[in-house]
Amino acid sequence: MAAVPLHEGLGIDYVTDMEEAQNFTNLMWPDGNDHFCKTVYSYSKNVAELDQMVVRMILENFGIEKYYESHVESTSYLLRFLKYLAPDTPDQATQAFPCHTDKTFFSILHQNQVNGLEVKTKNGEWVGFDLTPSSFVVMAGDASKAWSNGRIHSCEHRVTMCGTETRYTLGLFSFIGGTVNIPEELIDNEHPLKYKPFNNVAMVQFYAAKGRVNAYSLEAFCGI
Repeated sequence: MAAVPLHEGLGIDYVTDMEEAQNFTNLMWPDGNDHFCKTVYSYSKNVAELDQMVVRMILENFGIEKYYESHVESTSYLLRFLKYLAPDTPDQATQAFPCHTDKTFFSILHQNQVNGLEVKTKNGEWVGFDLTPSSFVVMAGDASKAWSNGRIHSCEHRVTMCGTETRYTLGLFSFIGGTVNIPEELIDNEHPLKYKPFNNVAMVQFYAAKGRVNAYSLEAFCGI
């Protein structure tokens, strides 16, 4: 992509469905690659369990765990393979992917030994992470913010590269199917309704149509 020359990526939609994992494998390896297919499927199923664990914790914290089963049943997962090239000037920090929020419910990132992920704090500072390859980062996306009526903040993040090594990341992204309604338990005098019912896929399409530059796409898409 011309706008982000250091970034490359590809993904598998509905990756926790073995048939979809197999379809991707057949596309990339027409002669077959069972090891890849089984590894990707198993990895995604396990990380999806982490996603569901976080969902359960949040619902229990809000006292609305009754929505857990319906949430899990409506969730689908996209696995993306992300590559960030080392910059031409290794001694100078270079933005490999610009500041953005994901349009997911949650995003779970798992990287190699090369750092680069930065998140924006509430006071506007950028904070980097020194992560090991055994670490997982869970970030809330815009779907989570809208569903929670703004109680959960979607995470602004970017990737900044320096040095001579390539950064590889696996990202498992969760999306909610159908029409997403804000739970009535999350609406009160202190938290008046901020978002209309929305469709997560339509949100992604709206964001893409805006050229990925609209910093207020969530409010523009389904804000009241």
